[in-house]
Amino acid sequence: MLFQLGPVSFRKSLSLVCLGIFLVVIGLSPVWAAKAKSFKVGVVDPQAVIQGSKAGKRALATLQEHANVRKNLLKKDEEAIEKLTGVLEEANNLSEEKRKEKQDYYQKTYQDYQQKVQGFQKRTQQFKQELAEKQKEMVVEYMGKIRVATKAVAEKHGFSMVIDKGSPETLHIVLYNKKGLDITSEVVKEFDRRFK
Repeated sequence: MLFQLGPVSFRKSLSLVCLGIFLVVIGLSPVWAAKAKSFKVGVVDPQAVIQGSKAGKRALATLQEHANVRKNLLKKDEEAIEKLTGVLEEANNLSEEKRKEKQDYYQKTYQDYQQKVQGFQKRTQQFKQELAEKQKEMVVEYMGKIRVATKAVAEKHGFSMVIDKGSPETLHIVLYNKKGLDITSEVVKEFDRRFK
C-alpha cells in the first residue's frame, strides 16, 4: 500500500493507551480471580478492518485517488523544471559570443527555473500536509466506527475486553493470541453490516 493508515505517532499513541489499559486490567486480575473463568479477552486489527471492509476500501480508494491527483500535478511541475534545466544546460555548450547574445534569454530562463523549483517545493510540502490531515481524519472517523462494530461482536460472544492487536509498522501490543481470540474477521462483517 502506498500510504500507511494514519500517522505512526497516532497509531503508537492509540496502541500505548490500549497497552496501559491492558496492564491495569492485568494488575487487577487477582481481584477478578474468582471470575476468571468468565473473563475473555479478544484482539482486533483495526487496520485490517479498514482494509477489509467495503466502506474502508472505498475510503482508502478515495484517499489514494486524492494522492494520485496531487502526484500528477507535481509530475507536470517536474516536467517543466526538467525542460528549463535542459535549456540552461544548452547554454554551457555555446560559445562565449553566442552566450552573450542570448544572455537576457538565459537569465530569464534561470529566473523561471528558480520560481518553478520554489513553487514545486512549496506545493510538495502542502500536498504532504494535506494528505496527512486527510489520513488523520479518516483514522479518527473509522476508529469510532470500529469501536461500535467491535463492541457489538464482543458483547455477542461474551468478551470482557478487546485489545488493538497493533501492527509491525507501529507497535506490537499483542505478541501472541489463540486463533479463536482474534475477532477481526467478525468485526469486518459487523462493520460492513452497520456502515455500508
